[in-house]
Amino acid sequence: MEMNLEQKVADLEQKLQELQAENHARKKENESMVKLIRELYSINSQTMNEMSTIVANLNTLDVKQSLNWANINNFKYEILDPAIRREEHYYPLIRNVNETLEEIIKGKKSIARFGDGEFAQISKMERHKFQKLNDTLAVRLEEVLHSRHPRMLIAIANNYGSLEAYTESAANAIRLYMMGENVRERQMELLEHDRVYYDAYVSRPYVIFKDNQTDAPKKRFEAIKEIWRERSVIIVEGAQTRMGVGNHLLDGAREIKRILAPATSSFDRYDDILKASLAHAESDTLFLIAMGPSAGVLAYDLTVEGHQAIDIGHLDLEYEWFLAGKGERVAVKYKYNNEVEGDEGAEELNDPVYEAQIIADLSDYQD
Repeated sequence: MEMNLEQKVADLEQKLQELQAENHARKKENESMVKLIRELYSINSQTMNEMSTIVANLNTLDVKQSLNWANINNFKYEILDPAIRREEHYYPLIRNVNETLEEIIKGKKSIARFGDGEFAQISKMERHKFQKLNDTLAVRLEEVLHSRHPRMLIAIANNYGSLEAYTESAANAIRLYMMGENVRERQMELLEHDRVYYDAYVSRPYVIFKDNQTDAPKKRFEAIKEIWRERSVIIVEGAQTRMGVGNHLLDGAREIKRILAPATSSFDRYDDILKASLAHAESDTLFLIAMGPSAGVLAYDLTVEGHQAIDIGHLDLEYEWFLAGKGERVAVKYKYNNEVEGDEGAEELNDPVYEAQIIADLSDYQD
């Protein structure tokens, strides 16, 4: 059995090398074609429109080649998933969503999630426009990533091995991300080989999963709702995030209050946000935090002060997309939505219940 597996891996690695060579040859051919087209373009200016169309088509081909390259290069990590051959590569040990929720609900643990935005901040790489690079935030995020507080879960996105659970578009996006700008190498340097991590996709129960047209997402959302059942909740969120407004996501909570942070670059008012959070907290307050990369730092600082705090991310948008039922990201009225092009500016909302829940408004900072 072991010999068969080793032979299978060897065959796959040989195939990988052949595909890489073929992809390289095609890339060279494509470069030659582009060079020839540019030469023809310079000779005959009357063919401008035709040449532009051809170059655009070749650029589309470049995108396809990039995706092929990502698939080829990421393949060995997917096939050598730790369930098969952990000794070949380091794979972080990540507890699944159910285990993550059990620690949060039964153990009343806090959680800080590390995804592309957080790792980009630590590596000082621009990635998301909702939080500009900040040296202090980078230092704090790395501090939290390596923290060992007994009531703090550190969660990372399960992108490192098999991507079988995800839709093809989600898997391809992960492959492109993991193969770019030394992402995998940098994250391997930051992660600790002797610790257990938890699943950052606990707040992404819908769009990325292959089963998003079954009843599985509904069950995942119902499990998540147990976090705040009969709890007094303070939501710390970016302006216009409006978590739970207009849907039933927060049904079951005993009480809901809100602290509003800036919609972008919330870390610029971090000290004020932390101060307001502590001023309004009671002994059994549950914090739900949705304000970009700053959320994990706030969750950690509140945990150190004795509170349970959940870096909840885009859970509310995921719930809205789940209610829409299309299996994809869609525009959401009245809510800031940085994941759908053109939907970043939320419409004004006139909701007396929502307004009454706001206990501190620190959203006046303009990036």
